[in-house]
This record gives sequence, structure tokens and C-alpha cells, in this order.
Amino acid sequence: MAKYRCTVCNWVYDDVKQKVKFEDLPKEWVCPICGAPKSAFVLLTEEKTGKEAASEEKAENTVSDVLINQIAAWGVRYVFGIPGTSTLGVIDAIRKTNGKVRYIQVRHEETAAFMASAYGKLTGHISAVLGISGPGATNLVTGLYDAQLDHAPVLALTGLVPRKLIGKGAIQEIDQQAFFEPLSVYNKTLMTEDQTTSLVTLAIKHALLDQGVAHIGIPNDVQKLPYETEILPFEGRMPNMAYGQEEWVIEKAAKVVDEANRPVIVIGFGARGQGTKLLKLADKLGAPIIATFRGKGIVDEMDSRYMGGHGGVGSTAASQIMEKTDLLIAVGLSFSDLSQIPQKRMVQIDINPLMIARRYPAEVALLGNSAVLIPKLTEKVAEKNRADYVAEAAKLKAAWLEQLQAEADPKAKPIRPPYIMKVLNEKVADDAVISLDVGENCWWFGRNFFMKRTQKMVMSGTLATMGFGLPGALAAALACPERQIVCVTGDGGLTMVLGDFLTALKYNLPVKVFVINNKRLGMIMQEQKVEGYEGWQTELHDFSFADFATNAGGLGIKVTEPAELEAAVEKALKSDKPTIVDIDTDPRRFAT
Repeated sequence: MAKYRCTVCNWVYDDVKQKVKFEDLPKEWVCPICGAPKSAFVLLTEEKTGKEAASEEKAENTVSDVLINQIAAWGVRYVFGIPGTSTLGVIDAIRKTNGKVRYIQVRHEETAAFMASAYGKLTGHISAVLGISGPGATNLVTGLYDAQLDHAPVLALTGLVPRKLIGKGAIQEIDQQAFFEPLSVYNKTLMTEDQTTSLVTLAIKHALLDQGVAHIGIPNDVQKLPYETEILPFEGRMPNMAYGQEEWVIEKAAKVVDEANRPVIVIGFGARGQGTKLLKLADKLGAPIIATFRGKGIVDEMDSRYMGGHGGVGSTAASQIMEKTDLLIAVGLSFSDLSQIPQKRMVQIDINPLMIARRYPAEVALLGNSAVLIPKLTEKVAEKNRADYVAEAAKLKAAWLEQLQAEADPKAKPIRPPYIMKVLNEKVADDAVISLDVGENCWWFGRNFFMKRTQKMVMSGTLATMGFGLPGALAAALACPERQIVCVTGDGGLTMVLGDFLTALKYNLPVKVFVINNKRLGMIMQEQKVEGYEGWQTELHDFSFADFATNAGGLGIKVTEPAELEAAVEKALKSDKPTIVDIDTDPRRFAT
């Protein structure tokens, strides 16, 4: 029997208490507390058989064994990293779990941290990274900053030199406490046995509730100390997050909404999983929906109520609607500078109090879980018939779709990125998980790819770091093994992490990597042009990613002709191997 955690509200489903196995619940079952779908639940722990429990009782446990069993009890299923001298005790403890906690060996610690960040963004749950003292710790930093800035829960474990050597300039010693302080929501060093369960559970609690990176440093000698103690259960130690505002505040917000003539619902990553509820609100108000980049896919982007994204790679329909709106209903937005959300009268919904009025004042702020607050606001607002407004929005959307269709020339050579996105749009599975790298490929995806609500996207948002695409796809393959996993990347971003294509091969993770290969740092080249600089140092040495994939043991496909693209994409998506499709494109943005 097992227990499962709702990643939206933290409610625990217990097979024994509920008298029905979670896996036997119907697909349409939802959390009785917050209404989250069954897919929002993650496994916390499974009861051991009598034989397994007896075996554990006989074994002499160490601090490392207790630490790993504790994180397993709180639902950590994956640890990403590279083994080394200062983490051998923890590594062996993972080995002894016989797969209860799975260790994924990568080729670079940066990939490990990116994978943990992506896992947190995709699932709302926590995984762990494990790095050795010194260089292992420093190699984690880019991926961990990505998690911290995008509010993804991650547990970072690092080895330290033995306690008697701390401060004496030992090999691979750095001041890791100071190093992790600016990028962590929790940062401690495990110095004695009896700190083990308390520090570990506090770290996971902070990572989940503060939405960021929790770090624990573990001296090498402490890892090996003998230790026996009771593992602390998750249930009863975490608050339920299905909270909202008092009725009078919701009524005040509804009154402001009712006064508007041209309301717009603007959604960000914080609204994920709430697509159906948002559409009900949009229907009642006769209001269009606009998304930030990270809000892509929360509602079906071909839906007539959806106007597209806002910002530099957004749609003309969204910008024109936004220009004339007299009220924003903002749900789960970080108001980044790239989203370019203008100051308007605003009702705002967010679970993070620091996001409320981050850029502009909110006339009414609803603090709490959007899963709870969206239906309550929908219930309170007046139903409006805005036929003219709806027709205007539909006309703008149609014009935008016509423009994108015209750009996707199937005969132009070199192959145009809009055509690549059109083909991917048509061929990628309706429930695919798409990991997006940063670079010019990101522009084209944001602008020209229309996501379905049943698809998921993961990307590096605030840090906007190149190299995220492939590690994000690897994490997606572990988190969603039943789904098609697609990576959209550029030649610059993929090269940074190319070695970890071997990780996909080692663990048989059938990721499909589509490389927008323009032999340039294309986005930087465009930025040089916009700012009046001469193009310089953006050319990249030409390299066959397809040959690399084939020689490594995967599937490599090279595409140079537009007529080859559809068949190549189909072949890749049908393959059961890790695959790279290397597509030659034009570095000029709207080449004619």
C-alpha cells in the first residue's frame, strides 16, 4: 500500500485510509481538497513487505542510509550527479535502496542541476542533485540558479571534506556554506548524526514551500558514522496549500471586473494546470486570454479565446488586444521585462505574496492558490455578453494565423524556421512534453508553435540560460515515461551539453532532439544588428550532430532540403532510440 501527495495543495492520499488503491482510481478523479487532477499526485512512500523491513532492521545503518531513506519517505525518487571521493557514503546508501531512490549518473554536474530544475517545474515535486566538494558543487551552480529564479523545488546535497580538515585548505575544499547562501532558500551543514532527519525534512519543506533550492553540505566522515533512528513521515508535517481569500475580498475583485468593458485574462506559469477553470471564467466574462511565454500550453493555443503570447515573440493579436484593454485579470505572472505587460487597472491572483504588485499596483490582490481562487472569482462575477469584443478578438487571431501560415514557406531553402515549427506542430503528439532551449530556436517556438493544453513545456525562464534543452528533455523522460519527449534546441545550446546525449543512451531515454542549426549564435547576431554593432564572433564551427548521434549509438538524421523535413520528423518521432534531427536553417531572421 502507498501514499501519494497532491503537488497543488499537499493533501496526502493514503491507500489504507481511503480503502481504494490510488492506481485503481478512475482517470477523471480529482483531489477532493483543491480539485487538482490525478496526474498532479506523486508517490510519497510505499509500505515495505515484512521481508524488506526485517532485512533493514538487521543491517547497521549509517548517517547516509538514514538521510537517503528519509528523502525517499518524502517522495524523492531521483538523485542526479557524478560520484566522487567526498560523496561515496551517500552514493552507497542510494545503491542499497535497490531502486527506491534511483541514481542517474550524468556527464557534467550542470546537467544534473538542470535536470532537477526541470523535474521540479514539470511535476511540482522535488528531486535531488549530489555533487562532490569543490568543483562538483561549483559545477551545479547554473542549474541551481535556474531553479531558484524559476521557483522550482530542488534538494542539493554536496560532499565536504572531513570535519577535522575544514578550514585548513584541504584539496577540493571551498567555503560551500557561503557559496550556496545567495542561491538557496535553506542552507545548512550536517555536522552530527542527530541532525540528520530534522535537517533533511526541513530542507525538503523549505524547497517545496519557498519554491527554490535547499542545500545540505555533508562532511565525508559524517556520511559514514553509524546511526539508527526513526524515519519521519510526510503526513502531518506540511501545511495544506488549498487556501484563498475571504469572501469580501473576492466580492471586491468581482466588482472591479464587472466594471470593466474590455477585460483581458493574462496567465503565467503560476496558472499551470488551471486551463479548464480559466476558460470557464473567460466564457462568463466574454474575455480573451493572453499568456506569457512560460504560460504557453495552459490553454489550447488554437482555442478561439486565446490570443497568443505577449512580448517580443508574442502575437500581433495579443498586443492589439492588450493595448485597448481597461482591466487585466492577472493569474500567476512574474511580470518579467520580456513579457512587456503594460500598466493597467488590475485584479491579480498569486500564491506568492512577493509577486503581488511586483511591477505595478493591483487594485485588488487575491492571495492564494489559483486552483481555489479562479472558481470563486468565476462564481462572483456577472455574466456578460460581449459579442462585438469576442468577434474583434477572433478577427485579430485569424489575421495572426494567416501571417504565420504565409511565413511557413515549404519550398524556401535554406529551410525557414517557421516551416520547421509548422511541421513540428503537425507531427508532435498531442500529449508530448517539450523541452525548450534558449536562443533563436526559442523565438521561433514562442512565436510559431501552437501548444495544446494536453502538452507540457519546460524551459529556463528568468535565468534564460543556454544548454537547458537536452537536460530538460532527460528529466521529462523520467518524469513522464509514457509520453513523447521532444527537445527543441539550437546548435549553440546543444553543444554546451552534448556529452549528456550519452546519458540518454545509457538510461534508454528516447528523447527526440530537433536542432535548429544555423551555424551561428543566431539570437546574438540579431541583437548585434539591432544595437548597431558589426556582426562578430557569432559564427560557429559547422558540426554534424546527426553523425554524433549515430556514432554514439542513437539515431541521427540530417535534413538539408525542405522536402526531407516531414519524413525526417516522422521517422524521429517513431523511433525508440534517443534521436537527434540536425536541420540546416538560415541565420537571417526573415530571409527572402
